[in-house]
Amino acid sequence: MEHHPVEPAYLELWRSGELRHRAELGLHRLGDCTLCPRDCHVNRLEGKTKVCKTGRYATVSSYFAHFGEEPCLRGSRGSGTIFFSWCNLRCVFCQNYQISWAGEGRTTRPEELAGMMLRLQQQGCHNINLVTPEHVVPQILEGLLLAVKRGLCLPLVYNTSAYDSLDSLALMDGAVDIYMPDFKFWDPEMARRYAKAPDYPEAAQRAIREMHRQVGPLVTDEDGVALRGVLLRHLVMPGGVAGTAEIMQWIARELGPQTYVNLMAQYHPACRVTETAYPEIDRCITVSEFHQALAAFHAAGLHRLDSDSAGFVRLF
Repeated sequence: MEHHPVEPAYLELWRSGELRHRAELGLHRLGDCTLCPRDCHVNRLEGKTKVCKTGRYATVSSYFAHFGEEPCLRGSRGSGTIFFSWCNLRCVFCQNYQISWAGEGRTTRPEELAGMMLRLQQQGCHNINLVTPEHVVPQILEGLLLAVKRGLCLPLVYNTSAYDSLDSLALMDGAVDIYMPDFKFWDPEMARRYAKAPDYPEAAQRAIREMHRQVGPLVTDEDGVALRGVLLRHLVMPGGVAGTAEIMQWIARELGPQTYVNLMAQYHPACRVTETAYPEIDRCITVSEFHQALAAFHAAGLHRLDSDSAGFVRLF
């Protein structure tokens, strides 16, 4: 079957000059940062930091062709993944805590970030996958502008916790092809206890609605590789603390039954969970808990389940 390449959205922004404007506007906003729901109001241009511990330049932990992402992202050649260090959440169970809590990585200027994107393209990756981008949107736009000038033409994946501000998402409108948000918690008290962000459920709902407005349901090519749209992730947690059933109902109601969902079964105790304060989630999920999550998915009228999720069903 003949392949028909789809032009990434940001090329139109670049041709019109809007991409440069977005990068400049984002950098200006670093001077009094409200780029995520934390609203820290620090001057990151001067190197001041607060929750995300990131100043003028992004910190990158690693970048590589990732073959562990969803099949529609990794395809046959991998997803070109760039892991940003630090995070605006403080999930006590974080499985990448060396990166998100400890900030493992190095300061990366825009020229170097652009070079990473271009090297991933040269390796044949299907997309550029930006992991934990919530706090570095201006830096991403700055690097993207340079990369596009040098020939970048891969779809952009925004791989996020969904603890994003509408201001940042407005900066990315027309630049992102694929939004991949988590929806972690339904209940504010659970979000406070496990992510130190009681406003997370409200912020995530607001952000995911906007992501869906921008790009719509997930569209794939003839090989099943993602081109554009929303791919929503949800981590099933012990004891139902994430509120899976309520989240599935919300997805179907607000985004529609055609929403592509990855129900993730890989939760395991990590980071600070083994401390005595969190005994209720100091275990992996059970077979029954994953099947309950799957039943909630179907009960909501959803039908586009990621094939890796389906693989967990067979595994369990």
